[in-house]
Amino acid sequence: MKFYVIGDRDTVLGFRLVGLEGEEVHSPEEAQEALKKAFQIEGLGIIIITERIATTIRNLVNQYVYKTTFPLIIEIPDREGPIEGRKSIRELIRAAVGVHL
Repeated sequence: MKFYVIGDRDTVLGFRLVGLEGEEVHSPEEAQEALKKAFQIEGLGIIIITERIATTIRNLVNQYVYKTTFPLIIEIPDREGPIEGRKSIRELIRAAVGVHL
């Protein structure tokens, strides 16, 4: 299963260090193009996108999340930390499965 990262320079660089491909974006337009491009990659299983980038293209992200099964889109905090008021991945898992991690 392939992974693809969309985010700021530090996030993309960090994931590249462990062997994942990705695209650094600086604007909502670049983010939209990167997300559309990611959906064209054959065998892609998971798209990792930073919360701040996803927020700038929320309508497009939601469109893919609610209308497609694969690849799965996962939003992660960037180096500045999580966006205030958003639940962490740990909290989302706890709510969905009822298991404390």
